[in-house]
Amino acid sequence: MSGGFVVREVVDPADREACFAVRKEVFVVEQRVPEDIEYDAHDADAVHVLAVAEDGRPLGTGRLLRGTVPDAPSTGSLGRLAVTRAARGLGVGAALVRAIEEVARGRGLTAVDLHAQTHALGFYERLGYEAYGPEFPDAGIPHRTMRRAL
Repeated sequence: MSGGFVVREVVDPADREACFAVRKEVFVVEQRVPEDIEYDAHDADAVHVLAVAEDGRPLGTGRLLRGTVPDAPSTGSLGRLAVTRAARGLGVGAALVRAIEEVARGRGLTAVDLHAQTHALGFYERLGYEAYGPEFPDAGIPHRTMRRAL
């Protein structure tokens, strides 16, 4: 437990539904990402992590994919990182990123890529990620690709 919450790897359907509820709140409702593109076929194979408050409320989530970075089989993809509005500023996002990195290390990966919304570049830079390549739109939101060696 850290700062009133715990981050854990998702292992049961209830935790998985909590992850999807956080993503719906943040991406679909708050950022207006179309629901039909928020959830995808990768959700079935991804490793999901969940941050939960002491009282059981879901605070944030993220996922790790493997084998989706062209020409980089030992690089994982961190994605769908979302923290509820009420939990922002509490360290939940950084704890989720670090938990995903630990999962990646445990699976023998040597780097993690992600597509960061441009407003979040500073957050990821503080965690050791470096942006590369041009800005691009995803769901109508500007993004940059970033990577961190593990």
